[in-house]
Parts: sequence; structure tokens; C-alpha cells
Amino acid sequence: MPAETPGTPTGAPTVPTAPSGDPTTVGNGGRGDARIHDIGYRGYSGERLGRSAGRRALFEHSLRGAYGLGRSARSKVMPFLLFAIVCFPAVIFVAIAITIGLDELPIRYSQYPLYMAQLIALYIALAAPQMVSLDLRHHTTPLYFSRPIERVDYVLAKLGALTAALFIFTAIPLTIMWIGALLGELDFADQIRMYGQGLAMAAIFAVLHACLALLIASFTPRRGFGVAAVIAALTIPYFAVISVQWVLYDQGGTTAVTWLGLLSPGTLLDGIQGALLGGRTDYPVGTEPGTGTGLVFLLVALGVSALCVLLLSRRYRKVGI
Repeated sequence: MPAETPGTPTGAPTVPTAPSGDPTTVGNGGRGDARIHDIGYRGYSGERLGRSAGRRALFEHSLRGAYGLGRSARSKVMPFLLFAIVCFPAVIFVAIAITIGLDELPIRYSQYPLYMAQLIALYIALAAPQMVSLDLRHHTTPLYFSRPIERVDYVLAKLGALTAALFIFTAIPLTIMWIGALLGELDFADQIRMYGQGLAMAAIFAVLHACLALLIASFTPRRGFGVAAVIAALTIPYFAVISVQWVLYDQGGTTAVTWLGLLSPGTLLDGIQGALLGGRTDYPVGTEPGTGTGLVFLLVALGVSALCVLLLSRRYRKVGI
């Protein structure tokens, strides 16, 4: 039993005290037994990788997320289901060419991404909001920007990831067609040339659509709104332009029909592949862009992509502050 302190009434409780000069004693008033303990936290002494490593890690994380990798099984269903559906016609076209004995595939490589554009647009509408809208909704962008990466690094990593995901989504069906054409003993030189044109089309398609979709998705934290907005932006203008083109064509306005192709992503890319990449467009007969017009279309596509990157950078100057 502790000895009574002089001056303390008999029977009163006593409070343990720390030795004189103990720096861990915290105040008085009933808290004299509180102490600070060493719980084992250690400082980081490893290599600090900086902005490039952060940008690369964000790119890899976003690319995996575009296909649902590293997420729940349910998140993988739609990306891989859409991917299988997009690849299936490529197998059918190869089978038809080999069975009937055609000298070439029923569809050009450069036309295939546009042939499957509506399904690819659905994949884009799922992937783009997943990359940026959820960061806005859960307020994780300040965490990214508290690290060495800058806002431009975030924008470039996300754009690069979605562009790579779209290129994979469109290039693999083309590769299936190419391998099938070679196995079917179609002309090797022609297939190499057309396959290269198809990959160029897949790259342009991926860059333009990734820039547009991410810009749209970055303005809403709600994934559902982002999905609807991206689908609307990629499909409604296309069908509107096609309809107006045929109306003008019936009235004899062939020049206007050609330049109207600049007003939607689908008709813009259709004009590029028809004029520069050896494909056949869906434009009315006699209104297909020539080589010079095709170069203008290509410059417009690159300009729109650059403008989207600029607007995205301005958008993220205001996010996470």
C-alpha cells in the first residue's frame, strides 16, 4: 500500500507521479499519468522516384482500371464482353474470305474501327468516367496533387492510359484479321500495307476519342452522367451530320456535303480513312474527300485533340485546390 503523502488527508486517493525531470509527464489535473510512447514509426530512407515514376504509376493504374483489372469481378464483365463482341466480326470476315476464296477481306482494315464505332463508343463511355469522374466524386485529386506530380502529369497520364486502352481495343481485332488473311494465303504485300493503314487509323481514332471523352467526363463527378454525356457526344452528332449530308446531296450540294464531315468525330475520321488510308467512306457517291481535303481533315482532328488537352489542363487547375 503506497505511503501517505504529508498533507494528504487520511484515506484520500494518491496520484502516481513521474520521477523529477521526466519529459514524458503531461500536465496535471487528473492527467498526470499520460505518457508519450515510441510506437515504432520510422522515416523513409529509400530512393525518392519523383514525377516520372508517379506519372508512370498513375498511367499503369488507369490502364488496368480501363479493363477492370485490379477491381471486382463485376467490373471486368462489360469491358471484356464488349471486347469479345468487337473481335467477333473480325473472325467472321476472315472465315468468309477463306471459305469463299476471296482475294481480299470483305472490309478494309482502316474501315473496321468505324464499322464497330458504336460498340467502341459504349466502351469509351464506360472507361472515361471511371478514370476521372470517380476521382472527382471521392475527392482524391488533392491526394494526387499533394505528391510530386503536377496537374499536367495527371492529365497526360489519364489521356495516355485511355488512348492506350482504346488502341488495344481496336488494334487487336485488326491483328486477328491480318493473321487470318496470312493464314488464308492472301497477298502478303497488300495485307502488310493495309494492316499498317489500319493501325494508323486505330491510333488516330484512339487519340481523338480519348481526348473528347476525358474532357467531357472531367466536368461531372457522377459516373452515370458522364456515361450518358460521352455516348451522346459521340453518337448524336454523327447521325445528325449523316442525315444532313444526304439531304444536301439530294439537293445537289456536293461540296457542302464533303465539308459537313468536319462536324462530328465519326464523319471526320471516315473522311480521313477514305482520303488518306485507302478505305471507302460512307459519304454519298461523288462527295468523298480528296487527298488535299483529307489532309485538312487530319489537321482538324489533331487540332481538336490538342484543344481538348489544353481545356483539360485548364480544368484541373481548378480541381483539388
